[in-house]
This record gives sequence, C-alpha cells and structure tokens, in this order.
Amino acid sequence: MHIEEIKHNQEILAIFISEKQIQPGVKFFTPDANSLQAGRHSYPKGKVINPHKHCQVKIERFETLQEVLYITKGKIKVDVFTDEGEKLAEKILVSGDMAIMIAGGHGFEMLEDTEFIEVKQGPYNPESKKPLFF
Repeated sequence: MHIEEIKHNQEILAIFISEKQIQPGVKFFTPDANSLQAGRHSYPKGKVINPHKHCQVKIERFETLQEVLYITKGKIKVDVFTDEGEKLAEKILVSGDMAIMIAGGHGFEMLEDTEFIEVKQGPYNPESKKPLFF
C-alpha cells in the first residue's frame, strides 16, 4: 500500500492511495478529526458485520467541501494547488486508486477513457465551484 499526503503550511490538501495488495480489516486514510472519513474494508468470506445503526453525533462542517475520487476505469491526472494557485503536485491515478481532496484547489485531466466514483458532503451545487485562476 502506498499513501501520500500533499501538505502546504502543515495542512493536508490531498491524500493519494494506491493499494494493489489490500490488507485484511479496515483502514481509514483520513485524519480522525476530518469531517469526511474515507477508508477501505477487506474481509474474508463468512465475515459478518452485525446489524447496526449509526447514532446521531454533532458534526462540525468545514467551510470547504471535501471529496473522494475512486478510479474504477482508466487513467486520470490530478493536479493539487494551494488556495493561491501554486501547483504543489501532479499525480497519475489508475483503476483501484483513490484521491481524497481535503483543501486547496485541484484539477483533473482524463488520460484515457475514465470512470470514477465521487463522494462528498452534499448537497451538490455546481455554483459553489470557484475558479482557481483569475
């Protein structure tokens, strides 16, 4: 498993996960204090997770929405930027890779026909995207 955090001024902007050999059990990739949690579960046949419900908890939402991308097909280039538009990193993701965009800015380029699953806090509002470059 390879996990890489992109930081600026000690703040995590993005986390990239490439996990070709998945370890059994549960592994969360985001910091515990993060409002959006992302992890991966792997269990053997016959493992039972007992029926349960999630209790109400007070969740502090950050000003910035966060998102998780899980690449299911293809190849995508992800650029990570500071809030001021300085490019900090460029990562190539392929099927099975995950990106967790926590802060700062980002851009994507599809290098092949690509499909991915995106998860973020809702509701979705296309008007909330702010161009990084003026």
